[in-house]
Amino acid sequence: MSSSNVPGREPWRGGQPTATMPPVRDPISAPASSRPVGRPKARRARLVLARVDPWSVMKLSFLLSIALAVVAFVAVFVLWSVLDTMGVFDSVGKSVESVTRSSDSAEGVDIFDYIGIGRVLSLTVVLSGVNVVLMTALCTLGAFLYNMAASLVGGLHVTFTEDV
Repeated sequence: MSSSNVPGREPWRGGQPTATMPPVRDPISAPASSRPVGRPKARRARLVLARVDPWSVMKLSFLLSIALAVVAFVAVFVLWSVLDTMGVFDSVGKSVESVTRSSDSAEGVDIFDYIGIGRVLSLTVVLSGVNVVLMTALCTLGAFLYNMAASLVGGLHVTFTEDV
């Protein structure tokens, strides 16, 4: 049996026996006369996040940035489709053409020569690719910087309590 499973030993205190804490009783199987009247006191554990593995941070940030790229691509496509269905691009195109027309017989500028669904989605893919590379690199660099700072100041102190 490991020291973490021995009654009266707490794994977050190095597995040393505690003289001050009585053994834990099961309140459900205990007789009604020995059950505590109020709520039992929650156990607390103080832990320190002293190091973050840069390799796991890099893998996780890469996967999250890929997911963000897919979401961005779908959002741009849906937004473009909704605006096109509502006729926004046709009315903007007519307005730009009427403003840029020099005379009644000449043609103005057609905005679909410069922007279209293909170009917008291509730009979305390129920007998402740049975002994947930058986000992965910055998160990995952040892990290295956190490890350096944690070695100087001792890391991030966290206290966990048990739900009762």
